Amino acid sequence: MAFRLKLVPTHTNIDFFKWQWITFGASVLAVVISLLSVAVLGLNFGIDFKGGTTIRTESTQAVDVGEYRAALDTLGLGDVSITQVFDPTFAADQHVAMVRIAPQEGSEAVTPEVIAEVETALQAVDPAITFPSVESVGPKVSQELIWKALLSILAGSAGIWIYVWLRFEWQFA
Repeated sequence: MAFRLKLVPTHTNIDFFKWQWITFGASVLAVVISLLSVAVLGLNFGIDFKGGTTIRTESTQAVDVGEYRAALDTLGLGDVSITQVFDPTFAADQHVAMVRIAPQEGSEAVTPEVIAEVETALQAVDPAITFPSVESVGPKVSQELIWKALLSILAGSAGIWIYVWLRFEWQFA
């Protein structure tokens, strides 16, 4: 004997138009709140879009973000973000952190001298620290990425509109 699950009863009578103004108002409110939050708070761009430098650190000692921050504050680098990275594939004695440095005033990217100062300051805190990778993105490259991302969003939205227009009758779209 087969058991069939009936998701929609046979005789349904749901008055969708009864709720149209409430749902329309909720949708408009959500859009307005979203636009206001973007206007007030701005977008939280990563290093790929803002430019700057990311230094990956590895150590056998546990990462102490407070000590790292105190060591880097003395360098006067401005906006520095230190994030401890957790990954189940890491060994028990492998501790990883990412140090993100905003672009410095008057230069395209963080100079090799500044990177060397950062490495020296962090080695003073943790002598076992190593720096497996250093990645820099200049502001010109990041501006280009922003424009390409916006164009991709617009092209994707246009594709969705065209699909809906061709697939469904316009009254139902």
